[in-house]
Amino acid sequence: MGDRSMKAVHFGAGNIGRGFVGLLLHEGGYEVVFSDVADALVDAINAVESYTVHEAGPGGTDHVVTGFRAVNSKKDPESVADEIATADVVTTAVGPTVLRFVAPTIVAGLARRSPDAAPLQVMACENAIGATDTLRAEVEKAAGADAADLLSRAVFANTAVDRIVPGQPADGGVDVTVEPYYEWAIESGAFGGQLPSIPGAHFVDDLAPYIERKLFTVNTGHAATAYFGARAGIERISDALDDADIAARVSATLEETSAVLVAEHDLDPAELAEYRATILERFRNPALVDTVQRVGRQPLRKISRHERFIGPAAMAAERGLPTVALVGAVTAALEFDDSGDEQAVELQQLLRTEDAEAFTMRTTGLDPEHPLFPAVRDAVASRQTALRAS
Repeated sequence: MGDRSMKAVHFGAGNIGRGFVGLLLHEGGYEVVFSDVADALVDAINAVESYTVHEAGPGGTDHVVTGFRAVNSKKDPESVADEIATADVVTTAVGPTVLRFVAPTIVAGLARRSPDAAPLQVMACENAIGATDTLRAEVEKAAGADAADLLSRAVFANTAVDRIVPGQPADGGVDVTVEPYYEWAIESGAFGGQLPSIPGAHFVDDLAPYIERKLFTVNTGHAATAYFGARAGIERISDALDDADIAARVSATLEETSAVLVAEHDLDPAELAEYRATILERFRNPALVDTVQRVGRQPLRKISRHERFIGPAAMAAERGLPTVALVGAVTAALEFDDSGDEQAVELQQLLRTEDAEAFTMRTTGLDPEHPLFPAVRDAVASRQTALRAS
């Protein structure tokens, strides 16, 4: 690398940004420039020389992060573009729907980048399949006529990230509490042998099995625990899994998604069973104070077509594999009602105003001809009957 210091620009200075992505970039030797739109957060990060990532629970240790600063991308997009012009790596943890707002700043940065510089390494660290592809498409769109030239100055690699970062205490400052476990898989093909320096990440030829294994086990299991827990009036995720009935329902749901993963990616059933057990153990970590409200938020997104329930259930139904437990989890999601969550409010409103067929098409994106459709429509209809009776 020579003596030039390495720099990473990370969009999204929230808990995942500081407690996972930023931490590993720091450990890889990068100076980390956080870009965020929240004024108070940017100011808080710039007010400290270091912050601590606390790993809570069995085997956890503390990590001190230094060598970072933050830029306000809302007030000062020019500065962010200048940082990108001389960065080695750009990462995001902003949520899949926010990627299109990040793209123009990346375009501005690429335009200022020396054509002789090594290509900028771009990775979107989001809970979505192919998130970096999505970001690349948005960059291409924002670049317009200059797209070919600007895209030649960057490489884009899909990635799968996994670490539970619960809601943080209000007085926690910029320190972050996380679980000890993490996984970061990165598709290696894009880099042409010049891999970014991220210790603890593993580089793989094909990311699809890793993304779906994670999404259909961690995200499906976490959300299922939240919706069954909310139905039972339980507040904490760890307490929900202490309930034998909920634990059985979540396990059954993950057995169905594992069957899909075996069929789709030829994964080893015994290794998947071990992975499932590890995941459920993580959710049971009592040192992670996590609530069913936090994990269950945005139910409309979570029951959409390529997400954690309908995605694997549709694949299962197409193969004639069981979907009863997955549909049961969707049924619990339909009951999720939290006045503080816009999507939960909208979900309950739609259930009251649309017929079951239209609601199912709109929210799950399933075609009425799809083999999964009848079971989901029936679950919707039964929820509507219960709502009318209440």
